Amino acid sequence: MNSPRVLIVDDNALNLELARVVLQAAGVAVDCAVDAHQAVDQITSFEPDLILMDIQMPGMDGLELMRRLKAAPPTQGIVVVAFTAYAMNGDQAKMREAGCDGYIAKPIDVATFTATVLSFLDAHQGIRHA
Repeated sequence: MNSPRVLIVDDNALNLELARVVLQAAGVAVDCAVDAHQAVDQITSFEPDLILMDIQMPGMDGLELMRRLKAAPPTQGIVVVAFTAYAMNGDQAKMREAGCDGYIAKPIDVATFTATVLSFLDAHQGIRHA
């Protein structure tokens, strides 16, 4: 069975590295992008099952990229989970309106992070994990 494929999009190198290490330790295939434009390139080559998307990034923010991904037939089936500390009143509603399939707050809880990510895949795509 193939490992789930997760693309992490975050402009903070420490957040990227921690999430990458935790997921890879659990056997998840991981790729990373530091902004929305790099993410678009990575999506085409990496073909992720799930994208962990930071909301506040320079240039195109995560909400705009989510809208574009969910509007395009080749990418609308990818599970997109907001991955951000940006969670003021009403922000989760904005994320859902943009097409977000879920939300994970930063900083992550390393003990539960992988199970949380995989639960989004199970809930949205029925993917089973070893």
